[in-house]
Amino acid sequence: MNISYLSTFYPFRGGISQFNALLYNELSKTNQVKAFTFKRQYPEILFPGKSQMVQNYDKTIKINSNRILDSINPISYYKTAKEINIFNPKLNLMKFWMPFFAPSLGKTARLLKKNGTKNITILDNVIPHEGRIGDLSLIKYFINSNDAFIVMSNSVKNDLLKISPNAKYKFLEHPIYNQFSDKINKDIALQKLELDTSKKYILFFGFIRKYKGLDLLIKAMKFLPNDIELIVAGEVYGKFDEYQKLIEDENLIKRIHLFTNYIADNEVSIYFSASDACVLPYRSATQSGITGIAYNFDVPLIATDTGSLKEVIEPYNCGEIIQEISPESIADSILKFYCKDANSFKTGIQKYKDIANWSFFAKGILDLYNEII
Repeated sequence: MNISYLSTFYPFRGGISQFNALLYNELSKTNQVKAFTFKRQYPEILFPGKSQMVQNYDKTIKINSNRILDSINPISYYKTAKEINIFNPKLNLMKFWMPFFAPSLGKTARLLKKNGTKNITILDNVIPHEGRIGDLSLIKYFINSNDAFIVMSNSVKNDLLKISPNAKYKFLEHPIYNQFSDKINKDIALQKLELDTSKKYILFFGFIRKYKGLDLLIKAMKFLPNDIELIVAGEVYGKFDEYQKLIEDENLIKRIHLFTNYIADNEVSIYFSASDACVLPYRSATQSGITGIAYNFDVPLIATDTGSLKEVIEPYNCGEIIQEISPESIADSILKFYCKDANSFKTGIQKYKDIANWSFFAKGILDLYNEII
């Protein structure tokens, strides 16, 4: 079957591009898949990070994609639909994570429908973490442009059904990100990071944004013994000033180790290999792609009870749930984690990995397509 995949692909970088590349490769095993991506994803003035594009030092999955869609140029919506229609896909697959993309993706999808193509979207979020006026109208426009959806958490499913009660959807677990190099010996990883091998380390990984609660985790460090230290690895969205001031005010400079740059795929293994657990102190969440990275390296999670985070931890015994979104509760859960047998968490993670793979995910999409036709 011909499948067009309209979303973020190489040379754009980040978790969404990685997700799409891995799924593209899996679908391509049994289908003719063609990738279409953005000529311009975000206007530079709206992008909070350092770069949207893969850098020379990045090691990433290179997918041959047609760079044609401009998120803020309506003429490109028609050009994109025309180009996709030449390929004559039965299914058009998309990914949706914020209302900003509703006009470009939604209009293109509506134009494809006129040619008989079915549109299925994988929903990272329906309601954004950081909302703005007009979001709901944009979200409704996009939702109504689709035939069906893939959801990866109950919170996203519930948000979808609030907006479109009769929406067709399928629930699939977020697959494991398995494109990274192998896990390495912990002491070797710590030596690469120039860290003391006698300490215990927890990890905050990924883009640093307000809703992710790094400030809460920094405050929690003062309630933990001195042999527990924190690795912060990820690019800052915005400014790091407030976090730096907090680290200094709490006298934590020696216990918090900062790697605040974009972490290339070939470096990811080092940070997870060095860490005992990955902490997600999120103020809000639906699901998190960090789950799929941590579990790939058999690293347990310590996460707040927001969105679907509990759903991918508690049933499998893959870590600890933080009961309250507060520094004290975060610290308490970290201490509880260190009181338990690490091997029991690894057993639970393997159970999750057995059902959260790209083959199962791709099959789920094709099953949903067969249902809607």
